[in-house]
Amino acid sequence: MNDNLHQLRCFGCGTRADGAITSPDFRCSVCGDLFEVEYPGWGQRKGPDRPNAGALKWLWRERRCSSESLDHSGVWRFRELLPILESFGNAVTLREGNTPLYHLPRAAKALGIDQLFAKHQGMNPTGSFKDTGMTTALSVAKERGFEWVACASTGNTSAAMAAYAARAGLRSLVVIPEGKIAWGKLAQAMDYGAVTCQVKTDFDGCVRVLTQVVKEAHIYLLNSVNPYRLEGQKTPAFEIAEAFDWNVPDHLIVPGGNLANSSALGKGFREMHELGLTHRMPRISVIQAEGANPLVRSLANNQGATLEPMEAQTRATAIRIGNPASWRKAARVVQETGGWCQDVSEAEIAIAKAELGSEGLGCEPASAVTLAGLKKLCAKGAVAPGETVVLLLTGHTLKDADYTIDFHRGTLLNDEEKVGLETKIDSLRRNAQVVDATADAVLAAVKGSVG
Repeated sequence: MNDNLHQLRCFGCGTRADGAITSPDFRCSVCGDLFEVEYPGWGQRKGPDRPNAGALKWLWRERRCSSESLDHSGVWRFRELLPILESFGNAVTLREGNTPLYHLPRAAKALGIDQLFAKHQGMNPTGSFKDTGMTTALSVAKERGFEWVACASTGNTSAAMAAYAARAGLRSLVVIPEGKIAWGKLAQAMDYGAVTCQVKTDFDGCVRVLTQVVKEAHIYLLNSVNPYRLEGQKTPAFEIAEAFDWNVPDHLIVPGGNLANSSALGKGFREMHELGLTHRMPRISVIQAEGANPLVRSLANNQGATLEPMEAQTRATAIRIGNPASWRKAARVVQETGGWCQDVSEAEIAIAKAELGSEGLGCEPASAVTLAGLKKLCAKGAVAPGETVVLLLTGHTLKDADYTIDFHRGTLLNDEEKVGLETKIDSLRRNAQVVDATADAVLAAVKGSVG
């Protein structure tokens, strides 16, 4: 399984291309849909041709204790399921992956669920899940001799791409919407040396501009339309299954922005099932913000047959995307696994973020949509009390520190957004106090916080 025997297949019409696809934006010239990586024959392997699942599981676990640098990566540790390089020696890694799976006892009790966990992808090197996809796609770029890589970004992609490009000795170009990105993420891209262009448009406008750029210059596009990105982003599925001794959870809940993450995780669980590593797939649900919910609308209006782009508006900047590239793939994952697509309000996101913080797990706002969405799914009876549920947290809390500060200061939400939720919001706020420099003043503040 180590041989580079992958193909690229159009998700829409099935057209196949070799690994050296010439389209710079990774779209099929026949129907315009996205390509995805496939490994011919995996699903048909039977008997002696089927990989030894037990041996692979043992190998992957043993690599956790290896001194080999590539084994320190939670992505390349599973390289038998990533035969996309001519040589694994070309892999560019920052020891991404191997992220923690946390139990959430307080949230579980409040929701009446026995087992609730959070897979925290914010614990990756640059603080988001994008690192797992960037190590694979940028490694392909390096192996194929590109000197420049580029992405349009709401923040996390730019930080990851710039870091991995710097590590590989490549140059990077970042195109971001002016004033619509958390400053912590922009600071990362600049710190790693990316040429950064703030464009006077939204994310979808940035994508249009950059698509034209890569058609005119020899620059490798590293947005999630790149199928090799999704190969890395599928590996948290392997880690989740491994954490449950290869018994997958009942339900996985994922934030929905450009929708590549849910697509990738679905692919990962599907491939494990095909290869006999697991016996079933989890239900996968996608949660979006109410102001950036094109997939919710698509599934509600026409069962995912078409998607109407929208002007996205949400403070959860990482998912402020109105025309997601991977919507067809995400719709298929939700429908095939029996999941749901739910949207949540700005206040519900803020409350969920603070509740996760009270468990000792900080995350960026876009991550918190998972807990907010789970509450709604529980309320409608879509999640049974005895089920095991995993929330995917995509970004670190310091990715958008201003959001957290504004919430606790009481300046994040307007009065209309808080209607009916004032008591809950007030119970979660921890406004920093200015007190006199005396023990009595500090003790009074402590006493005032109890109750």
